[in-house]
Amino acid sequence: MTEAITIRGAGVVGLCVATELMARGVPVTLRDPVPAPGPHACSWWAGGMLAPYCEGATAEEPVVRLGHEAADWWAAQGVDVQHHGSLVVTLARDRRELDQFARRTTGHRLVTGADLAKLEPHVADRHDRALWLKDEAHIDPRAALRHLRTQLEDRGARFEETDAAPSGPGIGTVIDCRGLAAQDALPDLRGVKGEMVVLHSRDVTLTRPVRLLHPRFPLYIVPRGDGIFMLGATQIESGERGRASARSVMELLSAAYALSPAFGEAEVIEIGADARPAFPDNLPRITRKGDTLHVNGLFRHGFLLSPAVARQVAGLVLRDNERPELYHEDHA
Repeated sequence: MTEAITIRGAGVVGLCVATELMARGVPVTLRDPVPAPGPHACSWWAGGMLAPYCEGATAEEPVVRLGHEAADWWAAQGVDVQHHGSLVVTLARDRRELDQFARRTTGHRLVTGADLAKLEPHVADRHDRALWLKDEAHIDPRAALRHLRTQLEDRGARFEETDAAPSGPGIGTVIDCRGLAAQDALPDLRGVKGEMVVLHSRDVTLTRPVRLLHPRFPLYIVPRGDGIFMLGATQIESGERGRASARSVMELLSAAYALSPAFGEAEVIEIGADARPAFPDNLPRITRKGDTLHVNGLFRHGFLLSPAVARQVAGLVLRDNERPELYHEDHA
């Protein structure tokens, strides 16, 4: 009989690891102090963009390469994946930002005029050129978290309302996916604060995520359907959780207005913030300490990289891969 696994933390990476293990016949128990996905987890505040090409503008090569697994993985789990690509634009005065982005990335083509108007009429009203990355996708992260949780329950996974380390005989392997809460065991883990605003607009229609490049406050807008849009992109070196600053909110709203003045009449329906766990190189790590595997440091790439990370963890647990790419030696 395959040894049962205990996973501490039921955010996006914990749920993905559990999904991969259950698919391989490994029974799992997930421990999380809150009984369902919600605002307590930083993955609740994610954009849900599966955009490895875009991330290549600033991220390391493994993020781009491993991120290509994400869209197919989420679709295979039954999550609604929107395959409409991404658009990247900039204001006319910042046009070299778009040129620089194009040099740093691949998988895009320049669209102008009528082609841009066909893709996103509300963007074409204010912008005469954009980069279209047609092979990118996006999901609703909150719906995806709920779906994985329900699917795991249906398949027999156990959920316990605590994230304490299990104790007693016969515990077996423990996989720690607690995010920033694992700083007690991972001293080089840091928090990177991200803030978001959710708007409802009757006047704007977008089919795909749009990134507005700006030298001071870059923005991404992700459509959620039914006139709902998520705005984000702040990245602040801080472990503070739960509160967005007035300055960040004003900059996000100003950038949205610059993208399309119609957002000026939108309703603000939610403001949120959380701190994402990151290591100094901003890459995820799988680290063994005794009988515990620590899976952490997904930075701003939780939904993009969790599928690849989960696959590597499952391979390590089942000894299909004794030393996966993201394995990190603990020299403490």
